[in-house]
Parts: sequence; structure tokens; C-alpha cells
Amino acid sequence: MKRLKNFLFLLAAVPVIAFASEAGPQLDKAPVNLSDQESLQRGARMFVNYCLNCHSAGAMRYSRMQDLGLTEDQIKDNLMFAAEKPGELMKVGMTKADAKAWFGATPPDLSVVARSRGADWLYTYLRGFYRDDSRATGWNNTVFDKVGMPHVLWSLQGEQIAHFKTSVDHEGKETHVFDRFELVKPGSVTLAEYDAMVGDLVNYLTWMGEPAQLQRKQLGLIVLAFLAIFFVVAYYLKKEFWKDIH
Repeated sequence: MKRLKNFLFLLAAVPVIAFASEAGPQLDKAPVNLSDQESLQRGARMFVNYCLNCHSAGAMRYSRMQDLGLTEDQIKDNLMFAAEKPGELMKVGMTKADAKAWFGATPPDLSVVARSRGADWLYTYLRGFYRDDSRATGWNNTVFDKVGMPHVLWSLQGEQIAHFKTSVDHEGKETHVFDRFELVKPGSVTLAEYDAMVGDLVNYLTWMGEPAQLQRKQLGLIVLAFLAIFFVVAYYLKKEFWKDIH
């Protein structure tokens, strides 16, 4: 029994040890608020204007954005550039062959990217691009080193360079870690405005990964409240039925 307990303890500790040994970059907290419909609407606009040119969202239909408070006409007039009917899936016109030839790999579908990567990762990633002449695209990223994707939002954020510092671990091994950014060419908006725009985009990507998330949580609370009330009723019924035995 003691050996079994030790084995189970080691098994549970493996993910923690792996995480500690492969610590990634420091992630910033994403301002996700799925109850903020205006933020979600702005994020949807960012998505169709800057992301949907290369990345599809094959599990999402344009019509689903009516859940964000948009009318069908608003979706048609402002958010549909690659489809004719609101019921169509959010796909791109670029073929996989062309995408692979132009970018080296097919851009991934973003339907559930917030669920796979995490909102904090996306928020930090979209703000972590910097100029790197050694890369074919001219860009690199502090979160995704040697990323193949160019910085499509550079006209908004501007151009920044990354400064790194040398860090020495307990074994005396030197590594270069990110220190800070330096903005060398301003974009069309301030950095604070850019962060807010990226926050709206990440908010929308989080919603798109599970549009029914708020309803699911509300239903869960209703179920828990019902079970709590039913527990009290069941408890007193049990006392009534068993009062002659106990």
C-alpha cells in the first residue's frame, strides 16, 4: 500500500515537474469579459478585418454573431466580406496549397484557438511581435520564437524592437531572456489603444471558442440551486419517513 501511495504521488507530480523545467514566457492577464457585448462586437470587427484574411473559423457561422446584439443587416453590411449568406461558415478564399506556398504552412483554424492556447497566451502573443531581420518575414515574437506569421497588426501597433538580458541559472548556464520592448516607429494608435483593441479581439476569440459559455454557467448555477433546495426537502422527508426507526 505504501509503494502504491508513493507511485501515485510521483505520477501526480510529473506534470508539475515538467512545467517547472519548461517554464514559458511570462504571460499578461487578458481582459476577458464575455458580458461586455460592445467589446465583443469590436473584437468581431477586428477578427474579420485582420484575421479572417488568412485564418478561417470553420466551426462558426456569421449568423451566430446575432448573439452579440448585432442584427442580420449589420452583420451583412459590416462583417461579411468572404460570404454571401449569414448562415455560411467563416471560411477564407485562400486554398491550402496557396497558403502553404506563401507561408510555408497552412494558417490554423481559429475556431477554438482560445481554448487550446488560452486567452492570456493570445493576449501576450499579439502584443509580443518585434522586428527581427534574421526572419524571412522580418518579425519575431517573444511568446512564439521564430514564428512564421508576420505581424499583421503592425500598422496599428507600430514597430518595436526587443531587448534581451543574460540570465545565469543555478547551474551556471547562461540564457538570454526578454527584458523590454522599445517602440522605434509609432503606429496609427497609441500603445494603450492597441492593447485595448487586442483585448477586444481576444475577448471575441474566447467567446467564439464557446458561444454558449455564459448560458452554460447560468444553467449550472440554476442546477446547483435546485439541488441545494432539493437536498433540504429530501433531508426532511428522510427524517419524516425514518422517525419511527431512529
